[in-house]
Amino acid sequence: MTRLFNDPAAFADEALEGFTAAHRRWVRPVTGGVVRATATPAGQVAVVIGGGSGHYPAFSGLVGRGLAHGAAVGNVFASPSARQIHSVATAAHVGGGVLLMYGNYAGDVLHFGQAAERLAADGIETRTFAVADDISSAGPEESAKRRGIAGDLPVFKAAAAAAEQGLPLEEVLRVAERAGARTRSFGIAFSGCTLPGADHPLFTVPEARMAVGLGIHGEPGIGEEALPTADEAARLLVETLLKELPEDVADPAGQRAAVILNGLGSVKYEELFVVYRRVAALLGDAGVEIVDPEVGELVTSFDMAGISLTLTWLDDRLEELWRAPADTPAYRKGALDAAEPDLDRAPVTAAAQDTAVPAAPVVPAASDASRRAAGTVLAALDAVARVVDAHADELGRIDAVAGDGDHGIGMRRGSTAAHRAAAGAHGLGAGAGTVLTRAADAWADKAGGTSGALWGTILRSLGTALGDREAPDAARVAEGVTEASAAVRGLGGAEVGDKTMVDVLVPFADALAAATGEGLPLADAWDRAATTATAAAAGTADLLPRRGRARPHAEKSLGTPDAGAHSLALITRAVHGALLDHH
Repeated sequence: MTRLFNDPAAFADEALEGFTAAHRRWVRPVTGGVVRATATPAGQVAVVIGGGSGHYPAFSGLVGRGLAHGAAVGNVFASPSARQIHSVATAAHVGGGVLLMYGNYAGDVLHFGQAAERLAADGIETRTFAVADDISSAGPEESAKRRGIAGDLPVFKAAAAAAEQGLPLEEVLRVAERAGARTRSFGIAFSGCTLPGADHPLFTVPEARMAVGLGIHGEPGIGEEALPTADEAARLLVETLLKELPEDVADPAGQRAAVILNGLGSVKYEELFVVYRRVAALLGDAGVEIVDPEVGELVTSFDMAGISLTLTWLDDRLEELWRAPADTPAYRKGALDAAEPDLDRAPVTAAAQDTAVPAAPVVPAASDASRRAAGTVLAALDAVARVVDAHADELGRIDAVAGDGDHGIGMRRGSTAAHRAAAGAHGLGAGAGTVLTRAADAWADKAGGTSGALWGTILRSLGTALGDREAPDAARVAEGVTEASAAVRGLGGAEVGDKTMVDVLVPFADALAAATGEGLPLADAWDRAATTATAAAAGTADLLPRRGRARPHAEKSLGTPDAGAHSLALITRAVHGALLDHH
């Protein structure tokens, strides 16, 4: 378990601060993460990677010449926010455009996609690529839904080496696509990981058993088998991966492969070597030529006891890129000329991460009626933060049934930051719309992850609908909730029946619109809609998830409501209480 920490909520920020202090030769801190401390030739494509904390050396440890130009670092097991990614990418950009790369998780897809839109609006040409190498998380026919695990490294490295060669952005992206299409990973675990401040692991494995097909966020495996010997584990890993070859590889015999045997946190290096001796022999028996293998901790999950095997099937071009030199804090290969420090860029501190999105000295002009409504909005956000805090452990337990158990933590971070930012804006005389949009930015920024992106979208949609000029009536609030429902579905792609928060948001929005359409006052209409939301959340227990981290463990979640749906229902009821108090 994680034993050394101060405030668990500050763990990720403090770890990043210590990392940068220890590795000034390679990296310098910027708001949201780190970038290279060495100079990058003007016009080179900047490869910016990122993801949640808890996976070291991914992602910050892979920043340096020959690998990433920057890394956006989110909270524990939560994707960095769009603001963090935008900040890191802007600092890393040297005129050649930006390729954003990350593991294929819903929160990362949302936040990196939003960051790409912001960068494009700034005039920076940007592309995105999600690594999807974990064969246990979806079948070959749904390979685009697979998670990204230790296969991140060879795909990141191929793209970064291509960028170092001076290739343009589109060609660097094509290299990433080629490497991604030829990379497969599979893992096993013997125990789950324990997050900082937690008193129990996210999942447990029975004595003398192992979990098969695990993720790197504390998700349980897709099945269990008897605890193997080292040789038996090696055979399971190799045989599983050899059953699924890339489309243009008919037979492993005569093929070359980059091989990574990855430790997930607490399996010792000597154990990994015992396993690898058999991995190498089995691949050799299959006729596979191993190229520059890596055995060690490359993508971890705190203290998870587990291992994963990754094969990247090489052609001449991919082999050249895999063998190319690299010099980062945690990954070094070959030799590079002496590095030139980046003297043109002053260090940027990460102090801005210590607060939510700070309120500007001035706020847009607002009417008296809108400022009064902002007081109700602030009370509602206070109620949201309090109900989330009260139920955070429960939300984590629900989420851990088939996911990574961080929903309560993320919701607490986001709702607390949103209330703080809203209070700051309200204190400056902001109207209801501005209070909500400041809260939206803060929630998305501090929570990260899928819930951060979606709740940021909800609050921003409401803020846009309410504005700062008019007194928001019941119809306008209902209109904002309807727009929020549409925006969330458009952003995340989920629909009713997928076992997500959408299963509550859509019926809640419909019920609120119907009630206000009948002429009910806002508090009464909200009460009716909140009752609908509670019933809808309970109904998700009967659904099988079709999206998100719970999807590979669909059967395990049957009988348990979706954590995001449950938290939304709790919030709708809490907001009703605030509306009654400020009626």
